[in-house]
Amino acid sequence: QVQVVESGGGLVQAGGSLRLSCVASGSIGSINSMGWYRQAPGSQRDLVAMQTSGGRSNYADSVKGRFTISRDNAKNTVYLQMNSLKPEDTAVYYCYAEVTTLVRRGVYAYWGQGTQVTVSS
Repeated sequence: QVQVVESGGGLVQAGGSLRLSCVASGSIGSINSMGWYRQAPGSQRDLVAMQTSGGRSNYADSVKGRFTISRDNAKNTVYLQMNSLKPEDTAVYYCYAEVTTLVRRGVYAYWGQGTQVTVSS
């Protein structure tokens, strides 16, 4: 129905940069919020950054000033530019999309399968 696929994770040294991408496809009417969560081993899944369709962004305090979220609404795509990476940023990063579909009423949350980001010290 709706698929969400991330890409761009990998291994990077502390201080380095990575750019994550996520595209949503399928029976999409519109996408409201779209963004990123992350989950480290033994921890809960936490918000990293989120952006509304109108362009309003929200960031976790721990990434403010280092990470930047952006969207291409025409392509149903969201990006996360991660700079000045720290070992504590190591986690699986999940893309999230809040979607109004074409096939059923209501707004539904869809998640990607996750992409691993590992920051070495």
